[in-house]
Amino acid sequence: MKTPTKITIIVIAAVIAVVIGAILVTMWNRPPAPAPDAGDGSFPGTRSNTHVLDDVGPEAPTLVEFLDFECEACGAFYPVIEQIREQYRGKINYAIRYFPIPSHFNSMNAAVAVEAAAQQGKLEEMYHRMFATQAEWGEGQSSEAERFRGFAEDLGLDMAAYDAAVADPATQARVEEDYNDGLAWSVQGTPTFFLDGEKLELTQLSDLTDALDSAITD
Repeated sequence: MKTPTKITIIVIAAVIAVVIGAILVTMWNRPPAPAPDAGDGSFPGTRSNTHVLDDVGPEAPTLVEFLDFECEACGAFYPVIEQIREQYRGKINYAIRYFPIPSHFNSMNAAVAVEAAAQQGKLEEMYHRMFATQAEWGEGQSSEAERFRGFAEDLGLDMAAYDAAVADPATQARVEEDYNDGLAWSVQGTPTFFLDGEKLELTQLSDLTDALDSAITD
C-alpha cells in the first residue's frame, strides 16, 4: 500500500473516532428524559377531557384507573372498585382512562361505544353496562358493535347522534389519546392505577386501600 493511501486511511479513521467520541460524550451528558406529562386536567394524571366519575375537588387525592372493558381482570376488579368508590365517597376523586388492549377484539369497539355515550351524558351508565355484561361478549372474535348499540338504545340515547359519534374518527382518536398517555406512563396491562400521578404497584387489595388511606391523611 502506498504511503499517501495509508495516510488517507489513517486520517479517515481518526475522523470517525472523533465523531464517535463526540456522539458518546453527547449521550453521556444528555439530561434525563422528562417525566411523563401529567396532563392538563384539574387532577393529577388527567386531561381536560378525562372522565371523572367521582369529583370531590382538587384538594382530595385522585385515583385514576386505566382500563379495558374486555379485560377479564378489569371485569373482576370492577365490583371491588365500586365498593371502594362507596367506601371512600366524598374523600377521593376517581377517574377512568381508556386503555383498549390490541389483542382484545372488541376492546376498542367497547371504548368507542362508551365514549359515544359519554357525549350524551351517559358515560357511567354505559360503563356499568359493559362490565355487567362482559362475560356475554368478552373474548369473542367477531364485532359486538351491534350489541353495544343495543345498550345505547336501552339507555335511551339519541341513536342518530350515537351512530354519528361511533362513525366519527374523532371518537376513536379520543380513546387513543388515553391509550397513548398510558403508554407514556408505562402502562403495560389493565387495570393499572395511579394515585395523585404516581403509579401504584399492587400485590393485594390492601395495597390500594392503604395507599388511599395514607393519601387522605397526608
